[in-house]
Amino acid sequence: MATPTPPAETVTALARRYRLELDTSKDGTPAWAVIPGITEFTPKVEPTQQDVTTYDAEGWSEQAVTMLAWSVEVTLAHRAHPVTGVFNAAQEALRKASMSFGAASYVRVRYYDRNGAPDAQEGTALVTWEPEGGGPDEVDTIKVTLTGSGPLTEITNPAADAPPVNKKGGDV
Repeated sequence: MATPTPPAETVTALARRYRLELDTSKDGTPAWAVIPGITEFTPKVEPTQQDVTTYDAEGWSEQAVTMLAWSVEVTLAHRAHPVTGVFNAAQEALRKASMSFGAASYVRVRYYDRNGAPDAQEGTALVTWEPEGGGPDEVDTIKVTLTGSGPLTEITNPAADAPPVNKKGGDV
């Protein structure tokens, strides 16, 4: 009997599959904190291309990638404690880094597929923190841009060995 052919990839991945974390360590040993309240997440890697056309190309243009730049743009629902009103510590760390100079202006972040797929990256970035404002009937949202400084490194997905998550967010 022939082995059945597995089905083609027919399920569409959801944008909310990503989790973003901030390294909050002070001693160099990573201490990852989830950045909560993400309502939009856009990772980007943009190449710089240079013309390398020679006469050998017979009139066709040739390009080479000479540099890569990465960034992550997120929109956050600004999170605060329901009793004390204190803002979330990870979100506050991003805000403070955005108003700093030198080493204090850099953050270490990682993002990965929360379902365990092999899509996980880590790098150091500068932070732009832009409150979006709004009317009296709107929630407090922040546009955060993490602009890479140095390489964006592929890492082993921290969720790869985690138990599956059910639809309500808990372990299965």
